[in-house]
Amino acid sequence: MKKASITETKNNLSRLLEEVKSGTTILILDRNKPVARLEPVADDVDTNTDRIARLVRQGLVSAADSSPDLREFLAWKRPRLPAGADAVRILVEERDER
Repeated sequence: MKKASITETKNNLSRLLEEVKSGTTILILDRNKPVARLEPVADDVDTNTDRIARLVRQGLVSAADSSPDLREFLAWKRPRLPAGADAVRILVEERDER
């Protein structure tokens, strides 16, 4: 991974962006401390996969053990509000009880 100071980034942004377009990731440093990262943007699927992988590595989320069964999910009975019920009022009351 290439590193660049804020000054270098400001003065050479066009050149650095060309490097990013070709696949290079650049770490931006402020007084030798990382503050940002310039990296190529992949298509939405890869970007989301990368984000999820990063969150798993950081311990913020855990990976699913298996794929969800869509048929089972769709078969669940969903709660129905009685006629004339106000869902927002019910949620606020439920929240206030805690």
